[in-house]
Amino acid sequence: MDVLVYLIPIALGLGFLGLGAFLWSLKSGQYDDLDGAKWRVLSDDDLPDRDR
Repeated sequence: MDVLVYLIPIALGLGFLGLGAFLWSLKSGQYDDLDGAKWRVLSDDDLPDRDR
C-alpha cells in the first residue's frame, strides 16, 4: 500500500503532462488542415523524372 503514495502522483503527473501536450498541439495548429495531409500523401511531386 505504500507504493500507492508514489504511483498516484506519478500517474496524475503523467496525465496532466499528456493533457498539456494535447492542448499545446491544439494551440499550435497541428490539427488545422486534416484534409490537406491526405492529399499530400497521394501527390507524386517527390518522384524522380523517368525521362532521363
